[in-house]
Amino acid sequence: MEPRRPKLAAIAVVYHDRRFLLVKRKNAPNAGTWGFPGGHVDLGETALAAAERELFEETGVVGEARRYLTNVDVIARAENGEVLYHYMLAAVFCTYQSGTPVAADDAADAGWFTASEIGDLNQSPNVEDVVDLIIAAEV
Repeated sequence: MEPRRPKLAAIAVVYHDRRFLLVKRKNAPNAGTWGFPGGHVDLGETALAAAERELFEETGVVGEARRYLTNVDVIARAENGEVLYHYMLAAVFCTYQSGTPVAADDAADAGWFTASEIGDLNQSPNVEDVVDLIIAAEV
């Protein structure tokens, strides 16, 4: 049996006109929570390219990947400590190019939110940490 390993994914962090683009997750993990568009990185694909691809697949928005912001470990454990899943998310800052957000692929909803509105949402883990990075950098 092949050993279990963390899975690499990319999230597209789009901040445009003082609003962040978020999607409501349709599938596990984190179904029903709001987070940045994103998903797995294909073999041979950079996380920058994956962020652009996932952004478009989930929202129809076109963005240009500019730089890595941070990495986020998402690790879920059972009560006995067993690792249920482990994702390493490469948070990628993307500049908005075009499009109106429409939920597609594995997103149940999509929209633009201010930082203060995000605080009122049922969020995926680490969303506010990434938002704080953008606000502090005054992008």
